[in-house]
Amino acid sequence: MSVYTLGIWTVHPGRENDFVQAWRDMARKTQEDFPNAKGVLMHDRDVPNRFISTGPWQSIEEVEQWRATEGVRQHMEAIKELLEHFEPHTLDEAARID
Repeated sequence: MSVYTLGIWTVHPGRENDFVQAWRDMARKTQEDFPNAKGVLMHDRDVPNRFISTGPWQSIEEVEQWRATEGVRQHMEAIKELLEHFEPHTLDEAARID
């Protein structure tokens, strides 16, 4: 079963477009370092400044390697300026429907 990362991002109102661009930049860097990485950023229709990101990983070790990369750390520092709040989560798959 896969491991997933999930982030709940609350962005300062008015900075939503800046956040989406910063997240894309981090995602591009992630794919450079981890070519098989996949992720999605979703925008909450009911709460305009809330976003949720998720992506599957092969193992917890891969997640830990990704989080430890200098590129991710640098991008996260830049993103933090745009945020009111951030909740990172690491999840194990419990069930699937395809």
